[in-house]
Amino acid sequence: MTEPLIIAIDGPSGAGKGTVARALATRLGYQHLDTGAMYRAVAWKAINDGVSLEDEPAVATLADRSKLDVGPHAVRIDDEDVTSAIRTPQIDRAAAAAARLPRVRAVLVQRQRAAGEHGGIVMEGRDIGTVVFPDAEHKFFLVASLEEKVRRRAAQYERRGERVDPESMRKEVELRDRVDMERPVAPLRPAPDAIVIDTDHLDVDQVVDRIVEAVRARA
Repeated sequence: MTEPLIIAIDGPSGAGKGTVARALATRLGYQHLDTGAMYRAVAWKAINDGVSLEDEPAVATLADRSKLDVGPHAVRIDDEDVTSAIRTPQIDRAAAAAARLPRVRAVLVQRQRAAGEHGGIVMEGRDIGTVVFPDAEHKFFLVASLEEKVRRRAAQYERRGERVDPESMRKEVELRDRVDMERPVAPLRPAPDAIVIDTDHLDVDQVVDRIVEAVRARA
């Protein structure tokens, strides 16, 4: 892998793509970009500024004018650290609403393409291999069973000291999957040439090993 590559990792919430993408970027010495955090930050900013998420032009303008910094350890929007604030059930729903807006997606996709234009990046999201970088050299789509996705999501909240109702979490995960798959713009689906990896019975290192092996095999 002598040339800097674009590696796209897509998948639903709870499939493990965030943890895997970060670990893969570290393994390869690449930049990592969590595109979902961009939608979350914009949604948080809209709520904080009193902008309705149903007002597409206003949310798109907010996204365009905001200074976004999605780094490995912190997420900032207009220099405000929102790393923890964007990881709540409210922002889960708000981010899904923002992601359904074509004009908002257009703004953020442009930023994502600019971030990855020189390669050397592991970019995670829901439409990287299908929309953001359809010509990416390597595309992966991670999946997991509903039970495993619920378990992982619940564990995330519990690590932050938040109480979780398993049935409510199950409904949240099912709803987010349905919204992402059925939205009219950039629906969640694997690219035709993506490698699909079921992460149910694999730990992070095992998934990263499979991806690295696939990347090297195509080199």
